[in-house]
Amino acid sequence: MDISPNQSSTEFLTADESAQVDAALLSSPEKFLTRLTISSLRILQHIAEEYHIPIEELTAKQIITWFEIDAKLRQEKGVEESFLKW
Repeated sequence: MDISPNQSSTEFLTADESAQVDAALLSSPEKFLTRLTISSLRILQHIAEEYHIPIEELTAKQIITWFEIDAKLRQEKGVEESFLKW
């Protein structure tokens, strides 16, 4: 599930994955949670790579700190400089 070099860092759910979720026998809230979970996995993989640790070793504090740093980067240097583009 690694992000391929051709896949944008902000594309957290591919069109194929989205279609798979749509085809799943899930309620709308379950489909939303599934999409959110897949997207969250991609973000956690990125954070673990930045910390140079296995994803299993990430702590809540590290995740919070990473989000703070990314938000500050977005505020100070613009959305294009941050990982999360919202």
